[in-house]
Amino acid sequence: MLKRFISLSLILILILSILVGCSQDAANVAENEPVAEEENIVEEAQENDGEIEIVDMAGRTIRLAKAADKAFATRPTGTILLYTLNPDKMIGWNYDLREGERQFIPEKYHSLPNLGGSGKNAINIEELLKLDPDFLIIMEENVEKSLSDAEEIEQQTGKPTIILDSDIHRLDEAYEVLGKALGEEERAKELAEYCRKTMDEAKNLAKDIPEDERLAVYYAQGPEGLETEPSGSWHAEVLDLVGGRNVAEVEVKADTGKSLVSIEQLLNWNPDLIISWDDERGGYYSGIFEDPTWQSIKAVEEGEVYEIPNRPFNWFDRPPSVNRILGVRWLGNLLYPEVFDYDIEEVVKEFYSLFYHWDLSEGQLENLLKNSTRH
Repeated sequence: MLKRFISLSLILILILSILVGCSQDAANVAENEPVAEEENIVEEAQENDGEIEIVDMAGRTIRLAKAADKAFATRPTGTILLYTLNPDKMIGWNYDLREGERQFIPEKYHSLPNLGGSGKNAINIEELLKLDPDFLIIMEENVEKSLSDAEEIEQQTGKPTIILDSDIHRLDEAYEVLGKALGEEERAKELAEYCRKTMDEAKNLAKDIPEDERLAVYYAQGPEGLETEPSGSWHAEVLDLVGGRNVAEVEVKADTGKSLVSIEQLLNWNPDLIISWDDERGGYYSGIFEDPTWQSIKAVEEGEVYEIPNRPFNWFDRPPSVNRILGVRWLGNLLYPEVFDYDIEEVVKEFYSLFYHWDLSEGQLENLLKNSTRH
């Protein structure tokens, strides 16, 4: 009996020893696992420290080593967007600034070089690479063309390229993508929200304007005022958005626009109101009042001819960037002040301060609006 008891005791002691050993091993594993996992996380973070992954508006994934300090846009549309977001991260313009533009752009940005990229003014790749941008921006309405342009310029420069869509309905998205790339998310969010709010407001207000109360409008481009854009052209999109009835019965010219019309066609359309390029831009605003062939047009007879503000960037068109957002509010208020009912002077001052980094003086505000609003 005693022997049996001793045998059982030995067996119990052996089992307990095994269990204690297993517990210690498990404790050691549990103690060591977090350390190993933590080390892996630290190593991974060190490898990806600051790296940013961007999905651009063509659906391409672009990786940047960090939030960028320097960028360049290959088109004026992108240059304006970049300038409004943070001009200190812009390395150059696409063209030489006109005097009218300089008046509303802080002086320290006047000396940024013209690196090309607009029209026949090809990008100066050598000068571009000297300034060493972190990435390039292609912003236009033709995403398919943007893809081939991006591939070409990436081969030429070795720089990552972000594609943005210039569609006025997607400017809020463009800001969000660019804001992430530049580490300017909070400011981008503010500007995106302004664009979104303006577009929603225009859509809601314009839809309730009765068809028989919509003004017939002609958009006068070119040195004789006989170039225009029909409804459906992205060059005249602001007019469509605010409920104006575009009188131009011509075909949409892709990309370039500027359909030629005759004075006979214009007389036949007989618009209620005309908006025109300003004289500084090479438009026909002043000529309209002096040209005898225009005098029997209803808009001219009734003094409903208005200059499109053009400083620092055109409010209606060309380049079709965020400058058009101000144009939506301006033109809506011009055509239908009872519907788009707000103080246009306050709207303009707010926009210039928020987007253009410029606080307008009373004299500057008056000059901008003197030929562009009803008095």
